[in-house]
Amino acid sequence: MSQNLVKIAALVLLAFFAAVGAVSVAAQWPADSPPTTPQAQRSALNSVRSQVTWLQNRTRTAPNLGHQGYDALWRNFQDLRHSFVALKQTLTPQQAAQGANDLAELNVGLDIVEEAFDNYREDVSAGRPASPAFGVLCGVLRQGSTLWVQRLNKTSLRLRIGWR
Repeated sequence: MSQNLVKIAALVLLAFFAAVGAVSVAAQWPADSPPTTPQAQRSALNSVRSQVTWLQNRTRTAPNLGHQGYDALWRNFQDLRHSFVALKQTLTPQQAAQGANDLAELNVGLDIVEEAFDNYREDVSAGRPASPAFGVLCGVLRQGSTLWVQRLNKTSLRLRIGWR
């Protein structure tokens, strides 16, 4: 049953990326943004990719940590989200405008992956044993973050992040 939930979550994420492609979104950036140099962009992009790798590694080790494993996964996921925000701040206005839809989809993709934490808490509250529910959480985070970083890589190539 837990493999079915992982597959369903992956399909929902893929369907979302396919469906949202036509939505137009305006990007707004803070006035005192970090530098938009290619080096700053490459560094920020590498940071996001590293955060995905660390999250995926944590999904493999967290089951051995009990409740502390959940907390560690949550921190790793929030670190990923913060790194992505920092990456977006390094984009030039042209990149931000050209990639507004893709960046919005990536934001919503993170929101969808984050719902796995709520699903885990609901499962445990409903009486499901924590260990299998945690296994599902780890699987959804691993698979969802893999799909998400693939989309990030396509977007970064299209926007030429770090290339100038």
